[in-house]
Amino acid sequence: MATDSSQGIALIVGLGNPGAQYARTRHNVGFWLVDRISSALKHEARFQAEIGSTTIGGERIVLMKPQTFMNRSGAAVGGYTHYYKIRPEQVLVVHDELDLAPGIVRLKHGGGHGGHNGLRDISAQIGADYRRLRIGIGHPGSAEQVTNHVLSNPSPDDRISIEQAIDRALERLTDIVGGRFDQAMNELNRRDGETGRGKTQKE
Repeated sequence: MATDSSQGIALIVGLGNPGAQYARTRHNVGFWLVDRISSALKHEARFQAEIGSTTIGGERIVLMKPQTFMNRSGAAVGGYTHYYKIRPEQVLVVHDELDLAPGIVRLKHGGGHGGHNGLRDISAQIGADYRRLRIGIGHPGSAEQVTNHVLSNPSPDDRISIEQAIDRALERLTDIVGGRFDQAMNELNRRDGETGRGKTQKE
C-alpha cells in the first residue's frame, strides 16, 4: 500500500487512543482529522493500526491510525515505514498540541517531542525528521492537570474551534502532500491571524 512520493508526503498518521471512551477527547484530534479524510480505514494486525489510502492532489497517500494507544504509536509507524521503506521526511504526523490555543494549527518539520508521548515513541522508532501538523487544544495551566485535560472532552466552544482548525489544515493538505511546505505554513499562519484566536502559548 506504500506510495513512491519522493518530494512530499507518502504517509499521514493521525494520533489518538483506540476505543469509544477516548473518541471525543482532546488527545484524539489526530484521529479526527484522518477520519475527515476517509472513514474507510481497515485494521491491519501486523502493523497494529487502521490503514487506508486516498488520493490528494493527484498523489496516492496512505492514512494510518495507530491502535497501540498513544505512548506506543511508534510501533505502528515504525513497523509500516520500515517495511515499505518510507523515509521519515515523507511522514506527516497529526497530533494535539498543548502549547497552541484551540483554533490554531501549525506545520512543523522535525524537532523535539515537547513531552508528547506519541511523538516521543515515534521519534524513538524512526528519528525526529518527520513533519508534524500540530492542532491546538490549549493548556490547562499546570502540569498536574495535563493528563486529565488531554483525556477529557473539549468544551463545545473549544470543539468548534478545533474543528475549524482541522478545516484549515484540510484546505492546505494538497500543498502539504505536494511538498509545498513553506506555502502551507505561510497560509496557515495567515489564516490563524484572521480567526482572531489567541497566540501560541509557547512557540
